[in-house]
Amino acid sequence: MRTENQSSVSKFLLLGLPIPPQQRGVFFLLFLGMYLTTVLGNLLIILLIRLDSHLHTPMYFFLSHLAFSDISISSIIVPKMLMNMQAQQGSISYVGCISQIYFFILFGCLDNFLLAVMAYDRYVAICHPLRYVTVMREELCVSLVAVSWCFSCAHALLHTLLSVQLSFCTASTIPHFFCDLTALLKLSCSDICLNELVIFTEGGVLFILPLSSILGSYICIGTTVLRGPSTKRFFKTFSTCGSHLFVVSLYYGTLAAVYFFSSSWNSNDKEIIASVIYTVVTPMLNPFIYSLRNRVIKQALEIVVNRANFFK
Repeated sequence: MRTENQSSVSKFLLLGLPIPPQQRGVFFLLFLGMYLTTVLGNLLIILLIRLDSHLHTPMYFFLSHLAFSDISISSIIVPKMLMNMQAQQGSISYVGCISQIYFFILFGCLDNFLLAVMAYDRYVAICHPLRYVTVMREELCVSLVAVSWCFSCAHALLHTLLSVQLSFCTASTIPHFFCDLTALLKLSCSDICLNELVIFTEGGVLFILPLSSILGSYICIGTTVLRGPSTKRFFKTFSTCGSHLFVVSLYYGTLAAVYFFSSSWNSNDKEIIASVIYTVVTPMLNPFIYSLRNRVIKQALEIVVNRANFFK
């Protein structure tokens, strides 16, 4: 079989979502609405945190970065997906494909680290409340976010550099709605053993470590709460951690449900469904999860609205 090196590949064809042609218009409007909700909702969260001094705390500092990451991970995938839904044949350039891989890995990994950092923040707040101010000082918060960004950038860069070394067969059709790394590897005519080894080792470690940190933090929180059983304390803890717990459950629970507990779908359907959840659904839900039950966010929104009405 004849092979082509990466410099000769000009574009890839994307099969897109498995949607009947007669329903593409409906799904286009649905995904467009979800994307706009994601962008506007997360931008509102960032704006409120910036404008209201009551939200200048470690938890909301981390939340603002999570909101930015959610906007980014949707913006690198959904607009191109919507464009291809309107076109008769979806395609993406080689450079665009490699860029999607880099930024998707970057912000997916960043989400993972930020959820772990937020869990640690809740652990310190509940298990060591008297030391919270001294422990979660501004320097530490900035350092935790900076380290998260650095590890995520390095992780994404490593996989991207390995990807650009690949050669591809004459077939260039990706059975997905964006350039997923695993789907791209299946097209390669090169030896992908090193790529797979890095995915299962380095990628696995960077996935397991944040998850272990989250589980460890909430085990300690649960132990602390159960030591002094009190209904008031339980509800206070739930109100403090409820939003974050829901996001963590959504992030990791959908992964388990799609990949481990549903054997009736084929593997490609699982990957596409999981990708839609991560790139469209979860980023859209995060602003609602963190605002609908959050009294401080609601108060900040009321203040901003009142200021806007005052200056009219």
